[in-house]
Amino acid sequence: MKVVSFITEYNPFHFGHKYHLEKSLEISGATHSIALMSGSFLQRGEPSLVDKWTKAKMAVENGVDLVLELPFIYACQTAELFALGGVRILESLNIVDYLVFGSERGNLQPLDHIAQVLVEEPKDYRKALKSYLDEGLSFPAARSLALEDYFKERNPEKIEGYDYKEILRQSNNILGIEYLKALKKIHSKIKPLTIKRVGSDYKEERLKSNFASATAIRKGILEKGLGSIRDYVPTYTYKLLEDFYIKYKAFNDLDNYLPIIKYLLLTMGPAEISSYLDVEAGLENRLVEKSFSSRTMDQLIDSISTRRYPKTRIQRILIHLLMDLKAEMVESYYNSQVPYIRFLAANKKGLELLKLIKERSQIPILNKFAHYERLLDESFHPFIQCERKATDLYYLGLGIVDYNNMDYKTSPYIKRD
Repeated sequence: MKVVSFITEYNPFHFGHKYHLEKSLEISGATHSIALMSGSFLQRGEPSLVDKWTKAKMAVENGVDLVLELPFIYACQTAELFALGGVRILESLNIVDYLVFGSERGNLQPLDHIAQVLVEEPKDYRKALKSYLDEGLSFPAARSLALEDYFKERNPEKIEGYDYKEILRQSNNILGIEYLKALKKIHSKIKPLTIKRVGSDYKEERLKSNFASATAIRKGILEKGLGSIRDYVPTYTYKLLEDFYIKYKAFNDLDNYLPIIKYLLLTMGPAEISSYLDVEAGLENRLVEKSFSSRTMDQLIDSISTRRYPKTRIQRILIHLLMDLKAEMVESYYNSQVPYIRFLAANKKGLELLKLIKERSQIPILNKFAHYERLLDESFHPFIQCERKATDLYYLGLGIVDYNNMDYKTSPYIKRD
């Protein structure tokens, strides 16, 4: 048995994801696949279009063997923390041979070179990083420029035939570098592989080809209706999206949380807001001030964001406020062991993987949410209750007030045929 893994969001599962799955199995020679998937809220600080169980079912129906949940505390974070949380979980399974991610050129060597510099943090790099941060740049922008300077000093054009300046400006590469960095930091035995991304860039908002971006697919659904994306997603994905809409009469979107978020900003006060992750001195006042005049979520985020505070950072802060997830809690759990493994969906081969995880891993597997009190150390109870809260808030965004405690009520999906 060889096991290949992915850290994913599947929001929703589309043809690009299917290609990634099939190509990953091909280049790794793996017999089994694991997707570690974010649940109710996503890395960029947004709710998932559909609930996590629907996404997990989409993945299994499209060929993934086992879907595990990437907990909220790891999922709704910077690329660095998102990758670190995901890699730590995959390592804790003690069965994963490969981690495959997409990149712009499908070449691992230059990404690995950059990741090594970020792990070692040479003096010249740290000096340049501080200088750019002092200019008021966001951390990602400052880091990218500091790395460009570091490599430029060693070769004005290219190193070993690669244009590092171009590499550092491409979003898929940046997340891939974070995976590589995380693997190095924890001295993981998992072997990284990368494949060339196909189709539209993730920021592309138009439905241009069969490999349309998840962003374009979501935009099409929310603005033109579900029928507009029928040709851009696999059959099972479309059917499950259709079933979800019939059941809930809506898809989720960040705009649905504007009244709650404005209420929190207007009642919490700057001092309390400053205790949340990524809220630098002065930003708490800006968050409160701009909440008065904003009538839409886009207005609110646009009015708060600056060169130093990108939109995705503001979105994550707002979701952390919604979840009451303070910096202290995030930091404590990133410095502790992985608390649990939770499976959302599996096929026959996925059940084989679960059996192997039980044999080889020391981390408890949650098949039923209610079992956490028996299986987990009490110190991890706030961690998993955070997951329950995220799920309940997810359904609240759909306008459904009686869908509470769904983590307790929903069983994993198992494909039997």
